[in-house]
This record gives sequence, C-alpha cells and structure tokens, in this order.
Amino acid sequence: MSAISAMPAAVAQWLGEQEHLKGIRFLTEFPAQNKSVPLRSPIVAVGMSAVHITDKFVENDDGVLERQEYCRTASLRLRLDIHVPFSEGGDRCHDIFTLVLDVLTFASDLNLKASGCREVRAQRDTDAFVLEAWAEIHADFCPAESTGLQLTSFLPKDLLCGSHIGNHDIHLSATQKARVDNPFRVGTYLGDGTASQGVSLGFRPSAVFVCARQYPPAHPNFAAQNTQAYFGFAAGNFGSMGVEITATGFRVVGGPALALGTTQPAVNANGTVFFYLAMV
Repeated sequence: MSAISAMPAAVAQWLGEQEHLKGIRFLTEFPAQNKSVPLRSPIVAVGMSAVHITDKFVENDDGVLERQEYCRTASLRLRLDIHVPFSEGGDRCHDIFTLVLDVLTFASDLNLKASGCREVRAQRDTDAFVLEAWAEIHADFCPAESTGLQLTSFLPKDLLCGSHIGNHDIHLSATQKARVDNPFRVGTYLGDGTASQGVSLGFRPSAVFVCARQYPPAHPNFAAQNTQAYFGFAAGNFGSMGVEITATGFRVVGGPALALGTTQPAVNANGTVFFYLAMV
C-alpha cells in the first residue's frame, strides 16, 4: 500500500510544477494538509478513491476472447477536490478542473479514460466553493501478478522523476550543459577605426577577452603623446575600457573621449586584426 499511497503526492507535486497551473496550490489530503481560513487562493487536493485490477482478455484470430495468463488491466481513480475562495465564484472551480484535465491529458503520458465531477457546494469552514471531481487512469501490466500493483505503469518517468531531474543543485540545466560541451568561442574581427563596432556571436557571453594580433597589451604613441590600449576584458555589466557585452555578443569602443589619463582604448584600431575569446 505504501507504493500506491505515494501516487497522489507524486501527481500533486508534478501538477504544481506545470507553467499553465501557476497560481494554484496542489496538496494531498492523506495526510491532510492545512488550508488558510478564510481561503485566499485556489487549492486542489489530490487523493485516490479506488483501484481495480482485472484479468486481460484479447480477441484471437477467430474472434474469441482469450484470457492473457500473464497480463492484467488496472484502473485507478484520482480524486480532485477543488477549493476556490468565495470572491472568485463557483464557476472558477470548473475552470480549474478543465485546466488540470488538459495538463494531465496533453502534458503527461497518463492514459486518462474518463473524468467527471459533482455539483459545486459552499464550505463555510473555509469560506470557499468546493468541487469534488475525479479522473480515471488505465494501465496494462504484462507480465503481472494476480495480486499486486505496478504503480509505475500508471506514471511516466518524467512524472515520477520530474522533481529529481529538475533539481539543478544536482543536475545541469540545458544552458549549463551547453557551457560544459562548448564553453567558449574563439574568433577574430577587423578594426574599422570607428567609435563603436559590434561583434555578433548569437548569444550573450558571460565574459570576453580581446587583444590585437602582434601587439602588446599597451603601446606608446609618441606622435599623439599617449598610450594605446590594444587589450580589453568585460564580464557581466563591467569590464576594462573599450569592451562592452551585449545581448548578442560584444561591442568594442574607442577614441579620445574614452581616455583615462594618457591612455585610450584602441581595440577598434583601423586595419588591425583582433582576437577574441568569448565565454558562453
């Protein structure tokens, strides 16, 4: 029974993680969980009212139903008690029931065969409208024991393991995996001598290093009586003068207006080839 009783909690947790159901709190009734009084936001209490396991029969070539010795069919009825504050009206109960069924039907692999509900009633204890609803889920077990229930046949792996897979404290997100597989980009651009030039990478880098080919990081310009900085770095919203990160790459800027003392950025010097290292 412990495995069977775990199913409502798994379903409630999974529903609470779905984007289309934001603003609705999902909990289980067994054990019962506290609700605010008076109720302030919609709540759906997920429980289980019935489990039925029967023999499986399949029609043979002669049209005769044959009992499958090692297979069983099963149905499980989820109970969905929908609680809505008086201020939102009783129709909101039916709206939430429809949203929950749509998510279970189209966003999970659960095999929903039937669903239904009773009339909306008022519950004075919590100042809420309540709708008792249900959804029937079917599954096939092959092979199966005549006694016992394979709970995993009802639930897809994503539903059973969604909270584990989605825990980014122990698993990498898609963005993090991309950084591990391809953590940086290397390339070149040609300085055009303008005050600003954008370099497109197709993503916002976390950090960018820029340096000129065959130049030191800084080089004195005796004619102009200043020092030209041919190196730059930026990370996030900060960096050295001359390099700025953008939503799609980075920008190099230069000119006397950006000079610091006698040093001015030259990371866009006309005709100079620059290398860049961009971290994903």
